[in-house]
Formats: sequence, C-alpha cells, structure tokens
Amino acid sequence: MGIADVIPGVSGGTVALITGIYARLIFAIREVNLRFLAYLLKGDAKKAKQDFLSMDFGLLIPLTMGIVIAFLIFSRVIRFLLTAFPANTYAFFFGLILASAGFVYRHVGGIGYKIIACGVCGGLFAFMFIGLETLQASHSLPVIFFSGMIAICAMILPGISGAFILFFLGQYEYMLAALHGLDLPVIGVFLIGALIGLFSMARVLGYLLHRHKSVTMAFLVGLMLGALRLPYQNVVSNAFQLPLVLVSVAAGFFAVIVLEKIANAYK
Repeated sequence: MGIADVIPGVSGGTVALITGIYARLIFAIREVNLRFLAYLLKGDAKKAKQDFLSMDFGLLIPLTMGIVIAFLIFSRVIRFLLTAFPANTYAFFFGLILASAGFVYRHVGGIGYKIIACGVCGGLFAFMFIGLETLQASHSLPVIFFSGMIAICAMILPGISGAFILFFLGQYEYMLAALHGLDLPVIGVFLIGALIGLFSMARVLGYLLHRHKSVTMAFLVGLMLGALRLPYQNVVSNAFQLPLVLVSVAAGFFAVIVLEKIANAYK
C-alpha cells in the first residue's frame, strides 16, 4: 500500500483489496477512538482496557510501519526517476491517472444531466486550478496540513490515489523531497493533517459516497481528467522522444488495468 500511495494514479485501497485486508482495514479505522483515555482519567481501568483492546492494532501497527518504510524508500526511487527521466515518468503518471479515471467512472452508475454537470465541473475546476501557478508554488505549513487532510481520504479508497491528490495540489514533488531529506516539521504537519482527515473528512466523504455516490464519483472522474493537464505540461516542458513517451503512457495505463483485474479476482 505504501508503494502504491507514492505513485499518482495507483490506489493503496486497491492493493488492500488485492491482499484481502480492505474490509478489515475500514472496520479498524472506524473502531479507532480515544475513549480509553477518558476511562483511564476516571480511574476505570477495566473499561479502558476493553476499549483499548477493541482496536485492531494487530493490523494497524504493522500496516502503518510497512507504509512508512515504503514511503521512505520508494520516494527516493520516484525522485530519481523524476530527475533522470522526467518526461517518461510524467508520461507514465499520465497513463496511470487516465486509467484510474476509467476505473472510477465504472462506479458512477449511469449518465444524466447531473452526472455530466458534476463531471464537467470537476474537470474545469482541476484544469483551472492547475493553471494557478502561484497557488501551486505555496508550500506553507497550513497548505501542507490541508493537503494531508485531503490526501488521506483518497488513500483509503479503491481507485483514487492519495499521491494523485498531492500531485493535483502541487505538493507531490515537495513532499517527496521532504521525505528524502527527513524534513520533520513538514512531515509532522502533514501527518497531523492526515490523522485529522482520517477521522473527520473521511466520514464526510463516506457520507457523500453513501448518499450521493453517482455525482461524487462523476466529480472525481472530471477532477482526474482535468488534472491530466499537469503531467502533460511536464512532459512537453522537458526533452522527450515521442515513441518512448507513448510507451510510458501505455505502460502506466495497463499497469492500472492489470491491478484492477487482480483486485476484482480477489473480491
């Protein structure tokens, strides 16, 4: 999951499905609470112990450690590729995001004027947002905090990539550099935002997917398609050979297709 979440267009949620831990993971996240601390403060050790043991630390602790280690190692690989082969790497991202948009579209569940309107709004928003270079250049701690809140919601959804959200917000390469250089203040603020997002915004997103799934997914499809502007700009702004770029796009596209087929086989 950690490796998948470092790559824009590949969802850690999809890997969780493939490995058969997705349902357990979602349940474990929902069961996390700090009530045991309140019981401890009240001196009720029995209830504190019951609440503490009700959380699935057997999954959450090793999973979190694996994700963190993968982030630290694979972020270096991605940084190398972005430096040595920028055009081909961004072309690969283009294919990943394009295929992921197709996967998310399958969850829209029909076509109507609301669906089309939400998709168009998502696409226009992403396309115009990416054009705001001054906004993308901001790497202040509040922006990093907000990015962590949004990205974590995507990381637990099959088909939506947390790295894509960072890519879209213009924080992807900055966070890779922060991981590479172990910039603890930046990493710490991002993690705090991610934790808050996991237990607050993830619930909002869950509500939207439960009550308004079709229009929410349509907006996400539009967002992903509009965001293709970013890898495209990075491909054309670097020296590239068209045949190799096309091969990279195809490789990214089919990588997602293969992952989704494997995930479907394990459902």
